[in-house]
Amino acid sequence: MSNKVDFDNYTDNYNQLLRESTGFFSASEEYFARYKIELVRKMIDRSPKRILEYGCGIGRNIPFLRSAFPDAQIEGSDISAASLEIARRDNPAVNFFVEDGDVQQGEPVDLIFVAGVFHHIPVSQRAAVTRKLFSRLSPGGELFVFEHNPFNPVTRRIVDNCPYDEDAVLLRPAELKSLMRDASLTLEGAGYCLFVPPKLSALTWLENVLGWLPLGGQYWVRGLRPA
Repeated sequence: MSNKVDFDNYTDNYNQLLRESTGFFSASEEYFARYKIELVRKMIDRSPKRILEYGCGIGRNIPFLRSAFPDAQIEGSDISAASLEIARRDNPAVNFFVEDGDVQQGEPVDLIFVAGVFHHIPVSQRAAVTRKLFSRLSPGGELFVFEHNPFNPVTRRIVDNCPYDEDAVLLRPAELKSLMRDASLTLEGAGYCLFVPPKLSALTWLENVLGWLPLGGQYWVRGLRPA
């Protein structure tokens, strides 16, 4: 595996690199954040009071989480202190903290949102991270993880050519499901997503019916901490 990527080095041009990598699918990098969070909002059947985005980076997803869950207290965490400086600047009403290995940070949360993080976690550490996320959930709390789909050749090409994915080791849905089960989470669902570019708006309805097809650009897995 390649050397661990230091995301402190990409705080100034993260969005630019994302646009360059995914511009063929959507001209706006915000589309991906909005899409995933809307998908989560549609699936959960309760109003979470506390939400954590684990691996929030520069905070791209935070405004969409706040919009989708206006009554929730939102928090963000990351291993990159430089990224969190930008996140705090752009989201002054949100609490951010550096992941330093502590199992517990503050009160338990009702929803943990993780997008494009696990493929950066060394394989040997993924089980420990999943257990840590379980420990931060309140009873009945839910964990949503979005990951790149290794079965999609376009996705693999994007990852291979993206500078901040140099250390990426993609994981299959089966691995992520196994990690959740081993961490005592109950699997509540999984599916593939990001099939249709937004410019093909007449076909976006396909997103609702193709979740079983392993050709989407990404996939998601939903886990529940039993009450």
